[in-house]
Amino acid sequence: MGVQLNHTIVWSRDQKKAAAFLTEILGLQPATRFSVFDVVELANGVSLDFHTDPDRLVMQHYAFLVGEAEFDGVFQRIKDRGLTYWADPARQKAGEINRHDGGRGMYFESPDGHLLEVLTRLYGSGGT
Repeated sequence: MGVQLNHTIVWSRDQKKAAAFLTEILGLQPATRFSVFDVVELANGVSLDFHTDPDRLVMQHYAFLVGEAEFDGVFQRIKDRGLTYWADPARQKAGEINRHDGGRGMYFESPDGHLLEVLTRLYGSGGT
C-alpha cells in the first residue's frame, strides 16, 4: 500500500458548530463522534476530525474536489447564506469563481477562518 492521508485534526473554537458548517455547506452526512472528536467523513476515506482548542487555532487551507452537481449545490448554499467567496486564494476577486483547467473553483471561509476551497478539476489537468 502506498502512503495515504487517513485523517487530520481541524482545530476550532466550537467543534460541533465547525463540523456542522462544513457538512451543511458541502452536503455531507452529519459528523459522528469518536473520542473527543466530531468526525466528518469524506468520499475518499479521509476524515476531518474537529476538536475544540482555541489556543491551537491557526488558519489552514482545506481543498475539496467535487463533481459539477456538487459544486452547484455548494455554490447555492454559499449564496443562500450570504457568504463571501473568491476566485483566488489571495481573496482579491470577491464574488467570482475561477475556471482553471476547464473546471470551476472558489474559496470561502469557515467560521474559524480556515480558507476552504471547492474545485471541479485538478489543477494542471488540462483544459483552458
